[in-house]
Amino acid sequence: MSGGAPSSNAKPARSEGGPGFVQAEPLGATGGGQGGPRGPVAVRTTPSGSDLVRLAARMTARDWRAGELTMLLLALVLAVAALASVGFLADRLQRGLERDARRMIAADFIVRADHPVDPMFVREAQSLSLRTATTAIFPSMVSAGAPSVAAAAGASAAPGATATRLAAVKAVSADYPLRGALRIAAAPGAPDHAAQGIPPPGTVWVDDELLDALKLHVGDTVKVGTRTFTVNALITKELDRGFSFVNFSPRLMMRADEVASTGLLGYGSRVTYRLLVAGADPAVAQFASWSRARVDGGKMRGVALESLQDGQPQVRQTLDRARHFLTLVSLLTALLAAVAIAMAAHRYTRRHLDACAAMRCLGASQRTLRTLFVLEFAGLGLVGGAVGVALGYAGHLALLAWLGNLIDVVLPQPGPLPVLEGIAAGLVLLLGFALPPLLPLTRVPPVRVLRREWGDEGRAAWAAYGVGIALFAGLLVIAAGELKLGGIVAGGFAIGLLVFACVARTALWCAARVARSPRLSGQARAGVGWRYALASLERRPGASALQITALAIGLMCLLLIAMTRNDLVDGWRKSTPPDAPNEFLIDIQPDQRDAVAAWLRTHGIAGAADSDLQPMVRGRLISINGKPVNPDSYKSEDARRLVDREFNLSYTTTLPDDNRIEAGSWYGDSSTPQLSIEQGLAKLINVKPGDVLKFDVTGLEVTAPVTSVRKLDWGSFKVNFFVLMPPGLLRDFPATYITSFHLPPGQREVVDGLVARYPNVTAIDIAPILAQIERVLEQVIGAVQFLFLFTLAAGVLVLYAALAGTRDERMRESALLRALGASHQQVRAVQVAEFISVGALAGLMAAIGAQAVGSVLATHVFLFYLPFDPWLLPAGIAAGVVCAGVGGWISLRHVLARPALQSLRDA
Repeated sequence: MSGGAPSSNAKPARSEGGPGFVQAEPLGATGGGQGGPRGPVAVRTTPSGSDLVRLAARMTARDWRAGELTMLLLALVLAVAALASVGFLADRLQRGLERDARRMIAADFIVRADHPVDPMFVREAQSLSLRTATTAIFPSMVSAGAPSVAAAAGASAAPGATATRLAAVKAVSADYPLRGALRIAAAPGAPDHAAQGIPPPGTVWVDDELLDALKLHVGDTVKVGTRTFTVNALITKELDRGFSFVNFSPRLMMRADEVASTGLLGYGSRVTYRLLVAGADPAVAQFASWSRARVDGGKMRGVALESLQDGQPQVRQTLDRARHFLTLVSLLTALLAAVAIAMAAHRYTRRHLDACAAMRCLGASQRTLRTLFVLEFAGLGLVGGAVGVALGYAGHLALLAWLGNLIDVVLPQPGPLPVLEGIAAGLVLLLGFALPPLLPLTRVPPVRVLRREWGDEGRAAWAAYGVGIALFAGLLVIAAGELKLGGIVAGGFAIGLLVFACVARTALWCAARVARSPRLSGQARAGVGWRYALASLERRPGASALQITALAIGLMCLLLIAMTRNDLVDGWRKSTPPDAPNEFLIDIQPDQRDAVAAWLRTHGIAGAADSDLQPMVRGRLISINGKPVNPDSYKSEDARRLVDREFNLSYTTTLPDDNRIEAGSWYGDSSTPQLSIEQGLAKLINVKPGDVLKFDVTGLEVTAPVTSVRKLDWGSFKVNFFVLMPPGLLRDFPATYITSFHLPPGQREVVDGLVARYPNVTAIDIAPILAQIERVLEQVIGAVQFLFLFTLAAGVLVLYAALAGTRDERMRESALLRALGASHQQVRAVQVAEFISVGALAGLMAAIGAQAVGSVLATHVFLFYLPFDPWLLPAGIAAGVVCAGVGGWISLRHVLARPALQSLRDA
């Protein structure tokens, strides 16, 4: 267009870089003062809202056809899909737990205690017209049928005469359950139905697993303690079972009024008592308020309350641990996607500078350009968010295939919240990390058309980055569902960005000094590649530092996931030696100690000496340094749980061989009052050497100062105690004995014969229990590995985007070198040296960052010790070099095969 001022209805002109506009002022024209204009003035027209939408749609379509938006959209879809997968899963599990909360605790409210529940709770419930029921859960050995006559007479039973297994006995009163229904079946494989009441007198209901272990059928008899019962039915569904240690054993359910006749409950028995309460909501709320007033603040030790909001706390704890793992993976995927989006947006900016300068020359204002880019990327965010949510819904179905059977309920469909969160996540990621690099496009000077000037990014871009990072941090906290996990990941991301960027710039500055040093300049021809590579990195410090930082962040996330997975799973499995004890004997009475040890020695069981049977005394911690212990004074749930229960105390003069003194000194043969405490417990309840602890043991007080702190090897599965004392302090108190040993395969009849002779002794075969725990871990691992596919794809995008961000500059430099006479070998040496430098530095920082963030997560979220891995540093450096080298070779492999002039024209 040329000539005079166009009419107001002139159509927009087109240009290669973007939408055209009506004719702008000539480049030399300026606005007039009071004297009027000094030259020809073109009339500006501001595009209407509908025009801007159409222009933004055209820009989007053109950029998509040119492949400019592919990287952005892929990164966005992956991030939203990962977040939505976990979001859908968490939403469905939460809805299922809330919907079935009453059925999953079999009541509306529960009073739980490690001793018989005070009758005042029953009286208060009855006064409010509430229904009540009771349960008592404890481990016990169960054998097939009646014992032999010889065994009953006290003689040695023939090995293998009676099969015996540990069962989780649950004694229930009438009206159990108050909410929901227990389902039973008449035989394995038969249709199940809701149970009407509780087992009839003289009968029990059992899990199919127990019948298989004892080689019995429905209608056969089992011995529980001193009583023999008939198996009346199989339990197929028990929603309030829970995930406590004892409940990993197969269930045997019996009537509460028949427990006393078994002779199983006595001093030292590990029983969990529950009073179940149900009725009208106002009355339940009144009972709950009354109960809390009497229990909270440590007024009643060993008593806890469970409400609908708790909804099976064991299940919630297991699912929360699984959700933490999955959430960590999804958050790291979002982090990687954010880095990939920022890198892709930087490349997009560089490739659109000329087009935006042309639009500025044709009259486009900064506001118009900003509006166009916001519309384009908002639309891209909505589309990417919708696709990511759809992919996330499909992904959460795969997660349910691994995790869904951790909770035995039919899960409801998810609500709209995960969809909204997914769309919001897409918009935050795209607008927060793509728009800041695009701000220079709106500020590019029109004179760039002639002078090829970049223009200043200015403070606006950095301010926009700050807003984007703040919004993204909030997104991570919301997606994590808790401040701790989200805060650690977001804080690690922000600190990593800052530290990595500073280290990268410092390293580049040092590299430049080295490259210009006389010593390096005088090196042989083989050093030219390194010298030029270091100088090349220093010539573009901003782009190089951004590339190194992006690579480091991406590798850090990948290393963090790999390290967390390996240390949590593989380390746990490898911590148990092949000959570790796999059998525990507990509740051995003092007069049975020698006979039990002799029995084990007779049958060739290693580690069955009298000294291997350790005394165990139950005691409750009541004060520390004279201050009464109150569970509510501790923030940690584990600490509150420990101080609110009885401790297993023991006495000895010899430090166990798998214990190590970390602080203080071992008391040895001293007869003065003192004690040794386990390191983890001491840290949990804030106890150190010199502190004085007071225990209540069967109504009598035992007071002693802490003189040593021990570190235990729990992975050895030997008998260990939190608190040890000299024999003089505890020898006169009632005690039972406990031991552990390795039972070789095929010798199960040794334990069966022992339990047949001493029915009060409980044998715990931990191999099946550990196998069940491992199956739960395998489910979580499978889900994490599935979600890791999203993270891996996002990591590949980050690596590609980081390397592609400087691809154009590298191509131009390589072409210039060749045009100036450099050989193929020299150009290749420059590229190799540059990629090795970038990859090694990024890998080193990634390894250090992964170790630091992993340690914080392990300590504060997953609650396990993460040792320093010396192989992580070389592994990170190697990974960085390989990724940078492969990516660089892929992006520049065609440069050397093309004429230098053609490469310069394309660049």
